[in-house]
Amino acid sequence: MMGLTLAELWLIGGALLVAAEMIAPGFFLIWVGGAAMLTGALVWGFGLSAEVALIVFAIAAVGLVYAARTWLPYAAASAPEPQLNQRAARLIGQVVRVEEAISPTGGRVAVGDGTWSARGGDATVGAMVKITATDGNVLIVEKID
Repeated sequence: MMGLTLAELWLIGGALLVAAEMIAPGFFLIWVGGAAMLTGALVWGFGLSAEVALIVFAIAAVGLVYAARTWLPYAAASAPEPQLNQRAARLIGQVVRVEEAISPTGGRVAVGDGTWSARGGDATVGAMVKITATDGNVLIVEKID
């Protein structure tokens, strides 16, 4: 049985880091895994020594993590629908009917075929309110005249 080459070890290590990111996402290991896989490819293609491979890995890992942390927040902000998975935030601006009297401490409003927790200025049952913000899954509303 043959032992694994240095390139294969880097590639396997990178694949394991990427897999670990999929199992326990934290958006960090994928970049370190990518750096390990890049290092493995360079070791395989250019026959780098173990010492040089470690230096390449360190530079690639820092570079990829820094690039991802710098670039990705801007990419998410420019997405066509940045609130795609934020259901409550997508309701901002809608006018809805009060189901349970609204007070600064709570109440409920009808949204579509369901009801949502809401709070804001005093509003009686049946009044129309506008959703102005969210606090988690609680809608912040203002009474409209």
